[in-house]
Amino acid sequence: METLAPYAAHSGQSRGRLHAEAPAAPRSEFQRDRDRIIHCTAFRRLEYKTQVFVNHEGDLFRTRLTHSIEVAQIGRTIARMLDLNEDLVEAVALAHDLGHTPFGHAGQDALNACMREHGGFEHNLQSLRVVDLLEERYAEFDGLNLTFEAREGILKHCSLGNAEKLGDVGRRFLDKQQPALEAQIANLADEIAYNNHDVDDGLRSGLITLEQLSEVQIFARHLAEVRTKYPALQGRRVVTETVRRIINTLVIDLVNTTRMNIKSSGVQTLAEVRTAPPLAAFSPALLDEHRELKRFLHRHLYRHYKVARMSAKAGRIVSDLYAAFTGDARLLPPEHQARESLEGARAVADYIAGMTDRYAIREHRRIFAVEEILA
Repeated sequence: METLAPYAAHSGQSRGRLHAEAPAAPRSEFQRDRDRIIHCTAFRRLEYKTQVFVNHEGDLFRTRLTHSIEVAQIGRTIARMLDLNEDLVEAVALAHDLGHTPFGHAGQDALNACMREHGGFEHNLQSLRVVDLLEERYAEFDGLNLTFEAREGILKHCSLGNAEKLGDVGRRFLDKQQPALEAQIANLADEIAYNNHDVDDGLRSGLITLEQLSEVQIFARHLAEVRTKYPALQGRRVVTETVRRIINTLVIDLVNTTRMNIKSSGVQTLAEVRTAPPLAAFSPALLDEHRELKRFLHRHLYRHYKVARMSAKAGRIVSDLYAAFTGDARLLPPEHQARESLEGARAVADYIAGMTDRYAIREHRRIFAVEEILA
């Protein structure tokens, strides 16, 4: 890691793990984090968790797993260009959605509403809970025992009340400080990935059209480039050529703007990164275009009546399961009954959040469908 910038997160200077462990040579500490994430149960479950479209709606739509892999790829590229720690960016990117509920944001919103009297539910906090507590793989500790830097990067958002309960990893929210640049990059790589891949999936689904997207500046500009260079090109290739150009434009802009911010700030150490304003950023012009695309997706895709219908069903499934399990803990599997007796509603939320889309649908059917009784 001799080529890393002085303000990068250096594995050998990590603030360590909750439980001390011997070095993982020849791997670095952040490589060990990445490998633990890839091998954990919660990571495999992401294959059957919704990004926008429920998994069974089509084999080619993104899932939380493919989304996380795409975030990691974009993040690694940006980190390499900025001489930051690729391994840490990759670990944060692969872990950032481990705590997401089934059915995407509809599931999260429903579970948050159910948990309102018990501290609410937020998937960033749940992702941290997964890696700190819920994964059961090792003899000597619960969770994955990740480094402080990986855990900090996973926790993108946090209320002050929750931050006070989290110890060192929540401290930056109380002190109004920033995480390492690697965490900042992983966060923006997430935005680049989901915006552009939701465009791709939205077009594939037929819920949005090229004609509609032609009114969005960043898409229209890159679509024009594709049609000028390849006038005979048709079908999916027009979409993929356009989307990959948009991603490239955003990545280059992010790298150049971040470089300028680092230079103008004068930071030389990770400690100085933490006390500086956010340094990873898009230029104002690209940020405006990026936000225009986000607004388009909210208006035309995420609020499309077909997506809304699925979201309503998803919310009902999550709410019904929560009401059933908190109303009668005997409906829970035995291992979750034991946890519910100690932790109450939070244990029920853990169980539901860990479900895949199809498992949640099956559990709902097992509990509520009359035909299951008659079968």
